Amino acid sequence: MERCGIVLAAGDGRRLQSFVREWRGDDLPKQYVDFAGARSTLEQTWRRAGLMIPAERLLTIVNRRHLDYGEVRQQLAGRPAETVIVQPENKETGPGLLLPLLHLHRRHPDAVVVIFPSDHFIREEEVFMGHVDLACRVAEQEPAGLVLLGIEPRSPEPDYGYLRPGRRLEDGRGSCVRRILQFVEKPERASAESLIRGGALWNSFVMAGRLSRLLELFRWMAPKLHAAFDPVRKAIGTARERETAERVYRRLDPVNFSRHILQRPEVHHVARLLVLPVRGVLWSDWGSASRLMADLTRMGRLDRWQALPANRSAALPLIT
Repeated sequence: MERCGIVLAAGDGRRLQSFVREWRGDDLPKQYVDFAGARSTLEQTWRRAGLMIPAERLLTIVNRRHLDYGEVRQQLAGRPAETVIVQPENKETGPGLLLPLLHLHRRHPDAVVVIFPSDHFIREEEVFMGHVDLACRVAEQEPAGLVLLGIEPRSPEPDYGYLRPGRRLEDGRGSCVRRILQFVEKPERASAESLIRGGALWNSFVMAGRLSRLLELFRWMAPKLHAAFDPVRKAIGTARERETAERVYRRLDPVNFSRHILQRPEVHHVARLLVLPVRGVLWSDWGSASRLMADLTRMGRLDRWQALPANRSAALPLIT
């Protein structure tokens, strides 16, 4: 089966916004910021996904207002034509995922799709993409399967989501792939410690599934959102596409794909939710300044921040 990808870059990066503003003096969303002095996390995501998915089958969803920044336009300029999908505004990950899925359905309706957030740091990229390849193979064999990558925790992070794994697949496909028993979002530290002792994994939000199954999830679990996008689906590729999307987005309520779809109990009637444990990979969601600084310290790149002017360096978090 064809493999396609969607890079989610439409968020506003609010959790790190004050930190970026102190350093840069503007509100450039974090996925476009070059924190480590090499490339932005969005550019890292493109490079990582490109190890397995051709650039012309890797779509990127962004917000129109992101294009006001020169760095954003520069980073997007190198992507193939028709792979950058611009949505009118941010209405959370539900619309942000459904819109590029509809574009992919028009071009590659029988594909297996991998979802990549754009704000993650991953050190062992080839090892990680080996796990993504296995997740795709499981999705190819399991028509109803949606395979999420779960990261072996290093510490009880209260800011992360957790996946509680259940039994292995009965037929042995995918070796260590397990069913998901429960999603736990941002638990207290004591609860996070208990979850880790019970074998829970960090939820990376990287997932693989058949395109048809992902669209079915929206149709059954978010029927109002799915129906609202019908005019957009019909307008894709026409002169009416932008105007139609703007009209639809103005009336949309925000929908979070994880909270409003994946975490609802009835989702198990529509899809087989699975988790693939990922070990031997340094993975981090750069959603907090302290976590970002800790990772830069680990990489030996803290000198980039120590060179800040005195009036800004006071805003940096202490590393403990």
